[in-house]
Amino acid sequence: MSLKKDINVLRRTLMRSLTKNVGSSQFDQNIDLTKVEFKKILISRPNPRLGNQLLITPLLQEVIATFPECEIDLFVNGGLAPIIFKNYTNVKRIIQLPRKPFKELTKYAKGWLSLKKHSYDIVINVVENSSSGRLSAQFVNSKYKFFGDDVDDIALKHKDYEHIAKYPVYNFRHYLTKLGFKENNTPVPYLDLKLSASELADGEKMLQSIVQNNKKTVCIFTFATADKCYPESWWAPFYDRLKAEYPDYNIIEVLPVENVSQIGFKAPTFYSKDVREIGALMANTEVFIGADSGIMHLASAAKVTTIGLFSRDNINMYAPYNSHSAAINTNTDSIDDYITVLDKILR
Repeated sequence: MSLKKDINVLRRTLMRSLTKNVGSSQFDQNIDLTKVEFKKILISRPNPRLGNQLLITPLLQEVIATFPECEIDLFVNGGLAPIIFKNYTNVKRIIQLPRKPFKELTKYAKGWLSLKKHSYDIVINVVENSSSGRLSAQFVNSKYKFFGDDVDDIALKHKDYEHIAKYPVYNFRHYLTKLGFKENNTPVPYLDLKLSASELADGEKMLQSIVQNNKKTVCIFTFATADKCYPESWWAPFYDRLKAEYPDYNIIEVLPVENVSQIGFKAPTFYSKDVREIGALMANTEVFIGADSGIMHLASAAKVTTIGLFSRDNINMYAPYNSHSAAINTNTDSIDDYITVLDKILR
């Protein structure tokens, strides 16, 4: 581990220790629901990663379904949010912290100070152990504050409570029942990039320009960060097996921003730095296969059946979440097992 990574780990550990007791969710069981209006809402998730921002789309949909006329501000980190939430019309303002605060201290300070420009009916910190999230919830002017704390009895009630896209929704629902709202037991919404019809049509054209035939397409993504990235020695036999098992399908590879391939660019490729463009292309494929990464969650949010490959023990927290998707533990499963999962989708 590099010195920079060591410092970041130490910083995060210290901040979590200092902020773990910041704030407590406020409940008022005497609230008169005939008079209260939840129109101005702040959702705080100051994390710059693509996957972590996509994973709040179920909560965002839940809030909008509960309060259809609400206006939502987002407190985030980095520059992806305006792209990801482009088609969420309830999102009115996005407060962005710079990804590298020490290089842009003025912009970083302005981001925090802008939280004071508005008052909110509710502020929601999405993830309990987010130091910046807890501090932002404490900092803003809001009548009701939800810090995202885990609730033990809710965890016992839902087998999938550990999933990072789902437990914020379960916690938010529990919080609302404490305020007097009726309990909501409907399924948690899926991840959703809200691709428009024109974006999907453009994605179909881009895909067709690559494959130039009418066969259905399997999309693979062979990259990931750190030890989540499988080596060429893992991908090569799997790719050969895919070609042998599914000769009637195209196989294309979506490339990462680093423009590298763990199969040596043997498959037709697609390269773009536009996440909505990537999502639109993947939405026109039959299945996506890739390791745990932001692109994997982008595939889920684009509503393509997604097969996630996991070598870490966080499969229950980050498994792809949409209809018919699946997570594979590559430490215990074999290529034959992967094909069995794919057969249920492709045959």
